[in-house]
Amino acid sequence: MVSPKIGFLFPGQGAQYVGMGHEAAEKFDGARQLFQQADGLLGYPLSQICFQGPEDALTRTLHAQPAIFVTSLALLSVLEEKRPEIRPDFVAGLSLGEFSALAAIGSLSFAEGLKLVRVRAQSMEKAASETEGAMVSILGLAQEDCTAIAQESGAELANLNAPDQFVLSGSKPSIEKAADLAEKKGAKRIVRLKVGGAFHSSLMEPARKKFGVALKNVSIRAPQCHFIPNVSAREESNPEEIRSFLAEQLTHPVRWIETMFCAREKGVRRFIEIGPGRVLKGLAKRIDPSLEVFSLEKVSDLEALESALEKV
Repeated sequence: MVSPKIGFLFPGQGAQYVGMGHEAAEKFDGARQLFQQADGLLGYPLSQICFQGPEDALTRTLHAQPAIFVTSLALLSVLEEKRPEIRPDFVAGLSLGEFSALAAIGSLSFAEGLKLVRVRAQSMEKAASETEGAMVSILGLAQEDCTAIAQESGAELANLNAPDQFVLSGSKPSIEKAADLAEKKGAKRIVRLKVGGAFHSSLMEPARKKFGVALKNVSIRAPQCHFIPNVSAREESNPEEIRSFLAEQLTHPVRWIETMFCAREKGVRRFIEIGPGRVLKGLAKRIDPSLEVFSLEKVSDLEALESALEKV
């Protein structure tokens, strides 16, 4: 019997929480060594911020992005140690998670990936401090409604997360106007996101330029499985195209709905979400309830994951 194809999914900024990765680092040498390596490469105790906080430090874009990247790969190392035979047929990540996905399949080394993520975080935090941007999540409206709201308010579509969940990004006045318009159109829920700026919008253009320079000096290897970038939402294996998409991602929307549809078209219907939080599991169920997603957020999730995979 041929085993079903498996996809690995990696979360983006916003999934962080104090204590993430601590259990993995305590119980597994591989995970602990990754945190120690990250501390050395960054020159500050990222592991302490992950494990102990304070929360306001972990929430900063500058720290949140490297923290999620390292935690995701530490949890992946646990899976590789316990179940080395499980290899992905498909990988994708939500925004920042793309870097975790590429590192997971060897297209980026851990050190190069962390270096890029640090520059990305620095560039985005600086751009955010100079532009006074904001983001809002709208639930319960169709994409065409959110597109119309963006056009009328001056905001931009930033995340196409699920058929009934979209995120708009832009200047603070445009986001306030967008929230008012969404309420008038009957949105079920409107959530002003606690983020540092207008990510995935044209206001991140200064960050895109700076990050693009850093990308030129990093080696990117061709993926050995299906890899779907956020910008195109279609499979890409050319390292130079991937390099371009990683830069463009800062100013373009995350096309997550299409990404999951693409995975389904590749025959992938089982996924493991690797990293802090369970956001991607929830989105997958809203995109297609028939998709199976297992979370590997804590070591304690491993037993349930192994049990589910044994039933294949």
